[in-house]
Amino acid sequence: MKRNHGSIYPMLIALVFSITACSMEDSPDMIIINGKVLTVDAQFSIAEAVAIKEDKILAVGSNSDIRKMADSLTEIIDAAGKTVIPGLIDAHLHPEMASISEIDEEIPDVHSISELLDWIKGQARTKQEGEWIIFPKMFFTRLIDLRQPRLSELDSAAPSHPVFLNGSYGGMINSAAMSVSGIDENTAHRGILRDEITGKLTGFIRASAFGLLELPPREILTPREQEEALLAMLRRYNQYGITSLCSGAGSFELFEMYRDLGNQGKLTTRIYQNIRLRLNGIPGTIELTDTISAFPYVTGDGNEWARIGALKVILDGGILTGTAYLREPWGDRAGSIFGVRDPDYRGVVNFSPEELFAIVSAANTNNWKFTAHCTGGGGVDMLLDAYEKADKIKSIRDRRFSIIHGNFFTDRAIQRMSDLGVYADMQAAWFYKDADAMKQILGEERIASFHPYRSLLDAGVVVNGGSDHMVKWDADASINPYNPFLAMWTMVTRTTERNSVIMPDEAITREEALSMYTINNAYASFEESIKGSIEPGKLADLAILSDNLLDCPVGRIRDIESEMTIVGGKIVYSSGGK
Repeated sequence: MKRNHGSIYPMLIALVFSITACSMEDSPDMIIINGKVLTVDAQFSIAEAVAIKEDKILAVGSNSDIRKMADSLTEIIDAAGKTVIPGLIDAHLHPEMASISEIDEEIPDVHSISELLDWIKGQARTKQEGEWIIFPKMFFTRLIDLRQPRLSELDSAAPSHPVFLNGSYGGMINSAAMSVSGIDENTAHRGILRDEITGKLTGFIRASAFGLLELPPREILTPREQEEALLAMLRRYNQYGITSLCSGAGSFELFEMYRDLGNQGKLTTRIYQNIRLRLNGIPGTIELTDTISAFPYVTGDGNEWARIGALKVILDGGILTGTAYLREPWGDRAGSIFGVRDPDYRGVVNFSPEELFAIVSAANTNNWKFTAHCTGGGGVDMLLDAYEKADKIKSIRDRRFSIIHGNFFTDRAIQRMSDLGVYADMQAAWFYKDADAMKQILGEERIASFHPYRSLLDAGVVVNGGSDHMVKWDADASINPYNPFLAMWTMVTRTTERNSVIMPDEAITREEALSMYTINNAYASFEESIKGSIEPGKLADLAILSDNLLDCPVGRIRDIESEMTIVGGKIVYSSGGK
């Protein structure tokens, strides 16, 4: 990619053009020429060049037409035949958590119990006796062993250090952690799991028991340190062409922080902030409606840099800890892995159908977009029941309600989503990382409904592309990987991290994968009129890629990066260093 600042040729062109066509005020600040511009407009048109004025796209067209618009002050960027795409939008991730996850030390990318135990032993050698060893977001179903560590293994690796393997909706602790936290054989808590034969503690705990742990206080960062870490994380996203994101679960205060950073000109990524609804007990529908109506903001409030997103609740647990709420019991295989022998066990659900409906209805009445963390098919059905019931009172179709994760979508569930206009807020990282384990645990028949992208799109369901990035900074080794091109490759090939191809009939095209990360996500945030495609009048958020997304060998899709990322007409990342 070549860059040309003010050569004599564009100066002459600009002089003639200014006399015969338009005034200097109409001249672009920047033009990108010689590109393969994937506009992602309604026709998925492909152009050669783009003109940018201030923070908006001024024109899209041929090299000759766009060149004619330049004057002596126009910055000319030669894409040299590279693909130019709309700025990518990640529909669901957690940058606040991710940004500080490796401030002190790198979190290892472990793939087996032996690697995990080696890391714990290394931590025990360097930490003082009694100091906690904590692995954030440890999902043992991602280990090739496909089992949780044994309590004896953790105790042997760190006999004098409390160990906590945090899997979000479940975890593992060793005997030292139990001792420090006052957990023993007499502790009665539904989140403390026991061997069903011996009755002894196994070390496996549910999220409901995390509060029993006497964890060390978190290191407190200054506001400046938090800001610097967060802005650095956003710049990492820029390296992969990401120009907008949806922060998965936050507060009004977090939104205001992002809004202030945007007003100060510090953001390099636009933010759509979901608001986590935290409830102590479930009041009645009228009380909930009054509570939500008193909120200071509603979906859509804000500006082009920071905007209020959906109201969100956590409906069930997680597929990697055996706590997702499934349509059918988890089964014998899952019981041996997750330590649950109840033949009727389907997972964990946090609300009754009546409570969930009350929440959904109150949000809908107050004109909020609504969504829920929902990782199992039983949760999907339950949430759709609440959506259908609320829709009979006041239509939800225009509110663009969604299901975050979902994972398991039957034909019936997909049709209900299509009928209601409910979006599928999905993350291909879960398929890439976890489809093999889910197939082994649940079997061939049940894996058929796991991440059925083709079926969803064919039914007219809008699918939003995201990552659920939580921990680590590396784009490919993170939990979960935030590299959007890795996700696109996964959806196009249906290939997992272990090189399995699962349900190839559910593969989608490259164009569809790109749309999921651009215009589909713009629809999800009610911003399709200002971003998500390269069209005149829209925000000048673009990326020039290292490879040709539509034409390169399919195996190279996952290796694509951005060579230049532009947000609001300004270069926020360049592989050349600017």
